[in-house]
Amino acid sequence: MDLATASSVLRLLADPTRVRLLALLEREELTVAELASVLHLAQPRVSTHLAKLKEAELVRDRRAGVSAYYRANSEGDEHQHSLIRSLRDSIDDALLRDDAARLPGVLAQRAREEGWADTVAGDMERHYSPGRTWETLARSLLQLLETGDVLDIASGDGITAELLAPHARSIVCVDSSERVAEAAAQRLKPFTNVEVRQGDMHALDLGERRFDLVLMLHALTYAEQPAKAVAEASRLLRPGGRLLAVTLGKHDHRAVVEPFDHRNLGFSRDELDRYAKSAGLDVLSCTRLSRERKAPHFEVISLLARKP
Repeated sequence: MDLATASSVLRLLADPTRVRLLALLEREELTVAELASVLHLAQPRVSTHLAKLKEAELVRDRRAGVSAYYRANSEGDEHQHSLIRSLRDSIDDALLRDDAARLPGVLAQRAREEGWADTVAGDMERHYSPGRTWETLARSLLQLLETGDVLDIASGDGITAELLAPHARSIVCVDSSERVAEAAAQRLKPFTNVEVRQGDMHALDLGERRFDLVLMLHALTYAEQPAKAVAEASRLLRPGGRLLAVTLGKHDHRAVVEPFDHRNLGFSRDELDRYAKSAGLDVLSCTRLSRERKAPHFEVISLLARKP
């Protein structure tokens, strides 16, 4: 971010009302009327400030029937967002605390007038409702699966195995970190069909054991030789067995991933396709799963392949 852009953002946020608006819109998606109610300001004044924030791409809006809902824009220049975060984190003010305290009442009024589902239609996945979480959804859908014998490579502390254990004949978890493997063993103690081992994904010592499903969920970002790791996973599949690999798409944000010990900067779909075919697998799909809302907008891609 250059000096001119930084100065422009600082001038925009020199008005306390815009800071208050941004603070609210980072918490919740709100209409002009709701913002006016929380801030105790006239709607035309709120609309004027929102227009300036929208012009600067600090907020975005969406239409839902006759209403427009505003929220903070999580996309865009990461340096700009960092500047705004640093300003926000350094402010401790009674006005902001009072705004936050009034917000639940305004949201409750909205729910009484419109019904919760109507207020979040088209954006439902971003909003919480009691019992409706991603964990609940995952555990519900997993009941439909029968996975057979599973190998979970770079299994971490065992959360995936914990989810799959009730639906698998057996699971072997392998992670290169002794401490992480110990944590997984503790988590997975209740499951007699799960085994945890320390090992190297490039050279897995599992004897004659073969598997119906091999998982590499974010394993390849830690692979020094990703093609070799995929070939090793293929070797351990039974005929007809499947490999599911999920990983970051190729990016150039080395500084962001360095704290997580990533060994590489993600992969293209062509690379994953090539690794699988070189390992003797038939590629069933290789696609982008998601793109993160927040900068730097990491993409996640998945490979599903079968051993002939």
